[in-house]
Amino acid sequence: MLKYFINVFTFLFMNITLGNVQIGNDTIEKFGIRAGLDLNKIIRSATNEDYAGFSLSGDIRLKESLYVHSEIGNEEKNINSYYLNASVKGSYLKFGINFKMNNDIRSQNIVYSGFNLGFSNFDQKISSYTIYNTNSSTWGESQINEPINLSNLNAIWLELVFGLKTEILNNLFLGFELQLKNIIKQKNLENITNLYIPGFNRTYDSSGLGAGFSYTISYLIPIVKK
Repeated sequence: MLKYFINVFTFLFMNITLGNVQIGNDTIEKFGIRAGLDLNKIIRSATNEDYAGFSLSGDIRLKESLYVHSEIGNEEKNINSYYLNASVKGSYLKFGINFKMNNDIRSQNIVYSGFNLGFSNFDQKISSYTIYNTNSSTWGESQINEPINLSNLNAIWLELVFGLKTEILNNLFLGFELQLKNIIKQKNLENITNLYIPGFNRTYDSSGLGAGFSYTISYLIPIVKK
């Protein structure tokens, strides 16, 4: 899987580099709204019966190397293991700033870094779980089948992003982005851990750190041409 990500990243980076060389002085500088879909969520929804998700994203180019970015989406995740059966459902919103890192400011192809602030509101249902029975002389396992419904949970996190977008057709872009995340604040109930946070991904008891990635296809709607 890592090799696949590296190959995709290398392919897009080469397209951007070659594109910057070829367009030269003929490049039309465009400012506009670029709207897109996360293909990763669509593919996961189609291939994984325990997941459903969809998101819309967009960015606006304010200056030569400055973009304002936002994303809205929803996710449903079923968690099934020997010890736990649970489901999470909710929506999220992210917004932030991206900075173009490649030198040719006229090119629409970009390599960028930036940061986002994310917020999620979600519900979590635990259908069954297994605990150690401390009252048993043999310390056996005990399965609890009484559902626990936890509603109106939320979380806020900050993420650092690094990605690229390359123009494959006129105004049509293919992109790839890596995200490093850190939870700032979260609400949980009954001292039960939030197992999965829509927009953030899986959580871990010992850390507020997380990671994610996205494949995007987007279309640029030009507002200003220079």
